[in-house]
Amino acid sequence: MSDKLVLWLILLAVLPPLIISLISLYPVRRWAQRLGLMANPGGHSTHTKVTPLGGGIGIYLGMMIPMVAGTLFVLFSDAMPWLPELLPESLRRHLPGIHSRLGDLWGVLGCASGLFVLGIWDDRRGAPVSVRLGIEFLLAAVTVYVFDVRLTAFIGAAWLTDLLSVVWIVAVINSFNMLDNMDGLSGGIAMIIAGAMAAVMLTTPVAGGGQPQLFVGGLLLALCGALLGFLWHNHPPAKIFMGDGGSYFIGYIIATAMLMATFASDPRPHAVLAPLCVMAIPLYDMSTVLWIRIREGRSPFKGDRSHFSHRLVDLGLSRTQAVLTIYLVTMTCGLATLVLVHVTVLQAFAVLGIVACMLLLVVILESTGWAKQNDK
Repeated sequence: MSDKLVLWLILLAVLPPLIISLISLYPVRRWAQRLGLMANPGGHSTHTKVTPLGGGIGIYLGMMIPMVAGTLFVLFSDAMPWLPELLPESLRRHLPGIHSRLGDLWGVLGCASGLFVLGIWDDRRGAPVSVRLGIEFLLAAVTVYVFDVRLTAFIGAAWLTDLLSVVWIVAVINSFNMLDNMDGLSGGIAMIIAGAMAAVMLTTPVAGGGQPQLFVGGLLLALCGALLGFLWHNHPPAKIFMGDGGSYFIGYIIATAMLMATFASDPRPHAVLAPLCVMAIPLYDMSTVLWIRIREGRSPFKGDRSHFSHRLVDLGLSRTQAVLTIYLVTMTCGLATLVLVHVTVLQAFAVLGIVACMLLLVVILESTGWAKQNDK
């Protein structure tokens, strides 16, 4: 793929969502109290002052407005031949392919909108856990069985592949929801993962086609732009929080984008592990938090301060240092993922070994903190 095409794609996919998200969150911050979107200190939360809780609105608008505009542009291009002439030739020739994927796009965005609404309701009223999980599984099942967005893996049993796809979507949604516990953490991690996967898409051709995966890559780049606009307001000290509306939305977009992507091919079947590799830290945080809660006899669904970020603070890091440390580890996983999809099977063992060693190092460091706490 030419450098010019990459630059145009980044410009058109990232810049509009960034601007819309950044600007739209100023009125959301101002009107958050009237909207009933405020986070109060106390409980398991570590913030010390009342803070607006509608950052997901900016992320949602940053994604949806450009997607609506882009869809209208593609649809009207057939009736108005002068419209495609506004684009450079490197992008113009991909319009038919984008047109063919509009059904997939709006199927995903429709389910993502449902999860966004669920999250906003949860932010305002507090939805029961059973209702939240029920809707998440329902929309994940619709994504898999209705819109045919599912895992591509070397598994003979189709029912197992479909089940794993549904579980994957729900797991990723909740992993980002759990990460939303410190300023800039969930949004920053999501941006790093989306950026890494976009790079994978733009350097991994569609099987047999030789063309980069512009559809999924563009979707992830748009999410990066929306998250960048949000992080302007969410960096420490945060002026607004993402809320469940944002975490459900970005978790679903990232989960489904990975299912729509093509990773594995005949010489590189190991590339199917790319989503697990890039998502190592969010999944590590979610699994360890659930294990800690269940081990201590507490509800796995009740929030607390047992997250990876909190545990790093307990080891002596500041909150900002903890967030930056998690950024660094996630970036390492993202770089490993970018390498993983381009190497041979034997080389893949080395790449996956690096990620495993890094996670093991994290566990060893954390275990020293646990030992000190037990000695007190």
